[in-house]
Amino acid sequence: MSFAELLKKEQVERIHEASLEILEEVGLKVRYEPAREVFAKHGCSVDGERVKFPREVVEKYRKMTPPTFTFHARDPKFDKTIPNDSPVIVTASSAPDIIDPVTGKERRAESGDIARIAHLINELPAYDIFSISTLAEDAPKDQFTISRLYPTLKYCHKPIRMTTTDHKDTLAVMEMAYIVAGGKEAYKEHPFLTHHYCPTVSPLSMDNLSTENVMYFAGEGLPVYPTIVPNAGLTSPMSMAGTLVQGNAEYLATVTLMQMMKEGTPTIYATLATVADMRSGAYTSGAIECGMMHMAFAQIARFYNVPCGGYIGLTNSKLNDAQSGYETGMSSVAGILSGMDMFNIGGLIDALKTFDFANAVIDDEIAQMLKRVKRGISFSDDDLAVNLIKEIGPGGSYIKPKHTSARMKTEIVMTKIADRDARSIWEKKGSLDTQAHAMKKVKEIMKNNTASLISPEVDAQLHAAFPGLVAGDLLPIE
Repeated sequence: MSFAELLKKEQVERIHEASLEILEEVGLKVRYEPAREVFAKHGCSVDGERVKFPREVVEKYRKMTPPTFTFHARDPKFDKTIPNDSPVIVTASSAPDIIDPVTGKERRAESGDIARIAHLINELPAYDIFSISTLAEDAPKDQFTISRLYPTLKYCHKPIRMTTTDHKDTLAVMEMAYIVAGGKEAYKEHPFLTHHYCPTVSPLSMDNLSTENVMYFAGEGLPVYPTIVPNAGLTSPMSMAGTLVQGNAEYLATVTLMQMMKEGTPTIYATLATVADMRSGAYTSGAIECGMMHMAFAQIARFYNVPCGGYIGLTNSKLNDAQSGYETGMSSVAGILSGMDMFNIGGLIDALKTFDFANAVIDDEIAQMLKRVKRGISFSDDDLAVNLIKEIGPGGSYIKPKHTSARMKTEIVMTKIADRDARSIWEKKGSLDTQAHAMKKVKEIMKNNTASLISPEVDAQLHAAFPGLVAGDLLPIE
């Protein structure tokens, strides 16, 4: 498949050169002292918290990044490697709120909601990786992240992407993962957690906790990748070109640190770039400009020969309405046409603040369409169908030939949520709108294959290791 290009080749090169200039002459404020020590050891200039990056240092280390990245799952049949398996669909994550599937009202999300969501993502076919969709309001104070991970492990076999807070939190998560895997060495042979952080805080700063975690996982040889999050008009230049320069400089600084920790560390050029609506400062995750910048970053990633992706196909809408549909559709199609490998899409509305079960089902169908676009059009002799066209001739019908029956379920996405019936048939079936169709699917999924994916023996070990652990049970939607 060839890719759409928003930028000219020389524009991509200008962004790269401008980013190197920024890193060499301005640098980054690096708050985490061990990171400054690593930079200094490998040829960067360090003055207090300011680190400057000679271009030859950046060029040396960024070229060490491998061209592929693998998401591992507990069940290896769910492993995904990009770009070979592109596009991979990853849920958007860490919303504080949820639309209650019974009342339809917004409320704080809890660990039991994560159990339901994990099962939903495990069962929906287009999702490849579960990035834990919400926070857990009911988590004990010292178990913030494991209260999210535990229900996820109980109900999802697909690769899991997650973020931890401080290093103590990280070690607790790893202890839980080792228990489930059957030991530390068994886990390291097939690490089913992929860790994700935003160590570079726009503009041009590196924080403490996320930087520490990225360095830890890179040094351990465990899956980790960072995301850059420039917000044009607030934390980066209002011009998209300026935001591309700054965001790319932030990516290069972070990937340089990762390669300094361990050469050949796989990563992803991951982005959540937005343009602020300066009338209010609103975070415009559903804006078409968000899609445009992801298209541009995808081109830059190909220039560096690294896999790419990010938060795209999102919406600022508060419900599943026309705004949600066109914001998700326009930017996600832009992303697939530009060659993005990873899409953080699925379930979140209201600028990443709220999870909605119906929206997750709708996004699954959108993801199936994106994968169909990526599969493209086959030009085999049989698919060109010249002999068939000659055989049918003018005024004939293509309904009966085997050529049609062999392709009727593969050439087209067989939608379950998008309704294609005649109006009279649609009315006989209850005149359901898209939201109602999707919630019907949610309730069906919640009734099937709901057994825990953790054995009773391992479950007992987890509760012994983490006293007071949340129940994490999957409750029916009634």
